[in-house]
Amino acid sequence: MIPDVLRFWGASPTANDGLIWVYCIFFISYLVGSIPFGVLISKLYKLGDIRSTGSGNIGATNVLRTGSKSAAFLTLIMDIAKGSIVVFLAREFFGITASHFAAFGVFIGHLFSIFLFFKGGKGVATFIGIQIILNIYIGIFVCMMWIFIALTTRFSSLSSLISCIFSLLILVIINDLSYVWVQTIMVLLIIISHRKNIYNLILGKESKIKLIKY
Repeated sequence: MIPDVLRFWGASPTANDGLIWVYCIFFISYLVGSIPFGVLISKLYKLGDIRSTGSGNIGATNVLRTGSKSAAFLTLIMDIAKGSIVVFLAREFFGITASHFAAFGVFIGHLFSIFLFFKGGKGVATFIGIQIILNIYIGIFVCMMWIFIALTTRFSSLSSLISCIFSLLILVIINDLSYVWVQTIMVLLIIISHRKNIYNLILGKESKIKLIKY
């Protein structure tokens, strides 16, 4: 826990000290979440500015629209990794509660990147990375459901929405309410970030994933 860390360094923890540590953890997590790997990797692969391609999103699905499967895969891995690493470190060094604020910070950073003038991605990959650490079973469930729905419908947006919403429902069903507040906020923000996709799905205009053919 945060007070234990303060004692380790010879300090006498107070309520204000704990609050300051929470703010620090959130801010550092936000900065890490703000790293736009989709933009950086696209430039590394000389694919141009990903924000000018397809949907303009910085996530792996839009990177895939450039035709570079390796760039899209690397973007996916890095977006998942930043969610997992931040939450893992916060949990190991500062405790469970700190990991919840870290999860919130890194997720908000991905959606509203300070490096992209507070614009960003839709947060699904980072959400998955967070789930893997907070609850490995829910993390696996989200991954498997996303893959199943994506393969059967070929709609990335639909698979993202359904898998994320179900992760919240499962959390409530198993009565693991320790971080339901941050899970609820993340799922709501994912739904909001997909509002255009939802509209296109209703009208039958949503683009499909191009399956890899061997």
